Amino acid sequence: MSSPAAGLKSVDYEVFGEVQGVFFRKYTDEQAKKLGLVGWVKNTAQGTVIGQMQGPAEKVHFMMNWLKSVGSPMSRIDKANFSNEREISKLDFNSFSTRY
Repeated sequence: MSSPAAGLKSVDYEVFGEVQGVFFRKYTDEQAKKLGLVGWVKNTAQGTVIGQMQGPAEKVHFMMNWLKSVGSPMSRIDKANFSNEREISKLDFNSFSTRY
């Protein structure tokens, strides 16, 4: 199984803590674009930030680590949950965006 798209991953995430009103989505958007990932980020009514990202496995893993330990300068990350992690054959998105 060595198609040209081998190694693409998709993962959903939810970040808990002080992650709203601290530019968390803006920094997430910028970091994902810098890594060449596609997907989205969004605030929830519960005070968390959720999203989905897709791209090369090593970049997705880097971003997962960033989401659970770095975030925006003013954020406080209590925990990050990752779910639905899977290999994909093609990207479902053209870019990374902030949803409202």
